[in-house]
Parts: sequence; C-alpha cells; structure tokens
Amino acid sequence: MQQGMQLREQLSGTVPVSILYHLSNRFDVIGDIAVLHLSQELWDYRHAIASAIISSRRTIKTVINKTTKLTGDNRTAHYEILAGTKTESVHREFGFSYRLDVRTVFFNPRLATERKRVTDQVQPRETVLIPFCGVGPFVIPAAARDADVVAVEQNPEACRWFMENCTLNCITDRITLIEGDVFDTTLLPGITFDRAIIPTPYGMDTILDVIVPLVRKEGMIHFYTFKKRLQIEGLVSEFERKGLNVVSYRRCGHVAPSVSRWVFDCRKISRNIRFKPA
Repeated sequence: MQQGMQLREQLSGTVPVSILYHLSNRFDVIGDIAVLHLSQELWDYRHAIASAIISSRRTIKTVINKTTKLTGDNRTAHYEILAGTKTESVHREFGFSYRLDVRTVFFNPRLATERKRVTDQVQPRETVLIPFCGVGPFVIPAAARDADVVAVEQNPEACRWFMENCTLNCITDRITLIEGDVFDTTLLPGITFDRAIIPTPYGMDTILDVIVPLVRKEGMIHFYTFKKRLQIEGLVSEFERKGLNVVSYRRCGHVAPSVSRWVFDCRKISRNIRFKPA
C-alpha cells in the first residue's frame, strides 16, 4: 500500500471534518494510477479528493474509485474514473515492469515485497508451477533466476498482458503459459515440480489438494490463504497431517476485519499424500 499525501490535511476546509474522518491517507498505486476505495460518506467529495491527489503527486495521471468487490473467475472489479482518462499503465517493482489494464485484470501492488521474498528463493534450473499467475508478477522474477516456470491463468485478458510482459522484460524462453483452469490438471505437463507458488484467490483453498501431488518430495510450496489469526495453529497442524513441513508462515496483508492474507512456506516430506475429501 502506498503512502498518500496526507489527504486529510490537504482537504481540510474543503471536506467537513465529520466526513474527513472516513478518508484514509493511504491508497494503492499501480503505475501512474491511484486506486481509491471510498466509503459512501465520501461519495459527494470524490472528485475533490482526486484533484488533491493529482495536484500533490505529479507521477499520478489517473485516479479511479473501486465501486465493487472483486467478482467472477477473472477476479475483476468495477471502477469509476475520477481524474484522467486511462486505466492502462506500466507498474514497476524491483527492476521488472508489468503492463496491465486495472479494469480487466487483478493486480495487487501491496504484495511487491512478498513477491520478491518468495522469488528470491527460486534456484537456477528449478521447475516451478505458478497457478493464478495474472500478468506475471511472480512468474517473471522466478524465470529471471533461470528457473523453468509453468504459469496457469484462465483470464484471457491477463494472458494477453502476461505475454506482453514476458517480452517487455526480455524473458520468454523459460516460461510456459497455460490458458485455462488450473483445477483441470489434464492441462498441465506430465512433470513433477521442484516448487509451487500459489497466490490463492479468496475461497479457493482446495487448490492445495490439487497442487501438492504435483510437487516432488522435498519440494517447496508457498501457499497463500485468507484466514483469521485464531485459525492459524489448526491450519499448521492440518498441513503437517497432510505430509507438509511448515518451515515458516507470516501475515502479509490485512484484508477485512480480523481477516488477513497469510503465506505458508512448506516442504513436502511425504511422497504419496492422500487428502481427505473436503
């Protein structure tokens, strides 16, 4: 999440104090686009808020307001453009560039440090599986470390941007993109992977049961999920019963009251794992 320009102070005198209380000084930035998620109380002042952002941060060219939650298989939301005209941009993080249209693909800039933490663990010549790959922010850094990466994504627009980003970052030879539903394992090559990075969408935790059998014994799995803190201890025990050694886990983002995104770094210690039906 990006630091706002102390919007409350800027808008003092323009927005009533009782309303200004609902405004956060922080918002997401994707390339040169500021992404807001304004509450209903701020609705009448949304254009003033956008103008304040544009005037104080010259790198921002467009301000949009998220008006719906993520929906559908493509994990996209609806937005209202408050300032500027375009929703396409180039987002840069840790030396890599990603072109995308925020209206048609999912991209979370708040995971930049986490993506680097995980992809820095990838070793040369590893085979890596990355489902829900989006426009490539996990895939491209992993491939840049000389790994052979199989990426899976079912959103056609994300696939289109993904291929453009591979070219943009001069990384194409070591990446295989599969456009389709990763739950259909017949789409995947008949190989065993050294590592899987699973940026799981909300409510799709059963993907772990699909991916784990595809990873070799002693291989690594980085599994992302949305949970409450009180659920974590039980989840660690569940993973261990399934033959996974939880090397570490950490919180990497707050998403709702008492609910956070967690990542579990696990090593597969059993060759044949049988999962109980969900």
